[in-house]
Amino acid sequence: MAAKPLSWNAVSTDSHLFPPHLEREILAAVGCDLVEAVCRTEEETIAACRDAHAILDTAAKITARVIAEMKEALVICRYGVGFDTVDIPAATARGIIVANVPDFCFDQVADTAMSLILSVPRKVHLLNAKVHQGIWNKDLARPVHNFRGATLGLFAFGNIARNVCRKAAAFGLRILATDPHLAPESVKDYPVTLVDFDTLLCESDFLSVHAPLTEETRHRFDEAAFRRMKPTAYFFNLGRGPIHHQRALTRALQEGWIAGAGLDVLEKEPPDPDDPVLRLDNVVFTPHYASYTEESYRELQIKTGQNAAAVLSGEFPKYLVNPEVKATARMLVRRRPA
Repeated sequence: MAAKPLSWNAVSTDSHLFPPHLEREILAAVGCDLVEAVCRTEEETIAACRDAHAILDTAAKITARVIAEMKEALVICRYGVGFDTVDIPAATARGIIVANVPDFCFDQVADTAMSLILSVPRKVHLLNAKVHQGIWNKDLARPVHNFRGATLGLFAFGNIARNVCRKAAAFGLRILATDPHLAPESVKDYPVTLVDFDTLLCESDFLSVHAPLTEETRHRFDEAAFRRMKPTAYFFNLGRGPIHHQRALTRALQEGWIAGAGLDVLEKEPPDPDDPVLRLDNVVFTPHYASYTEESYRELQIKTGQNAAAVLSGEFPKYLVNPEVKATARMLVRRRPA
């Protein structure tokens, strides 16, 4: 199929994170040119996106101010499941479609969660560092406890947490979850018990976060929450960094309110070099990479490009974040530019 003459234009706001080769091919087929940008400030994002018909976004903040300057935008496409970088009400008010890829990285994040849940309490990172230093002493790992019979708590029970649940069950873990959007009968096919948040805090030996960032989840794990956890418990965050309060977590780790943590996300990314949490040896970090495999990123780029191409072809995308925009979408009145 020959590509149509280029008359739409799109911008990739974070081309340093996702060089948009696959997306470029998909968009060219519907007559759209793709411009690569690196947007780290509102001003840079406004300048890059002001005249774009489609915006492909990873980390750039698409705020209400940015959206107000978008003269031509028909669709904002988020790479990934979350869409907390986009002001959804502002986009909807201006008739701009927002799309994401909600069926992305279920296995990859669950696998990363399990790798942290298994390795951090076993002190793998600590002993590895000691052996590299020429220290051969297994007693440095004390104390280590059994997994079988221990309790894994899951904060939110969406697709990723359900994958973690099935994988964790094989290790003999008792699994609890809290999710205010679910009824017990909706999880009857999983080896999990739904509990309230306080029970999750008090009973979990390992507590893993898999929630989106919302006003309800922001700083849900604050000083009061960490003080409710067992001193032998481990905290894992594979959702969004601001779900935990960074200073409260650091204090909890320093003062022994909890035993350790495994963090794929931080409240500020990348962290300040002098952030005290980076100096703690009871924490393992990964750089917000839990979703990554070569295969998963290829799938993500294709689906993100397809979301944009659908809108430029006059259709709503497969993955529509703001369905309330359907009646007022700019797409319904805009024609292909001359």
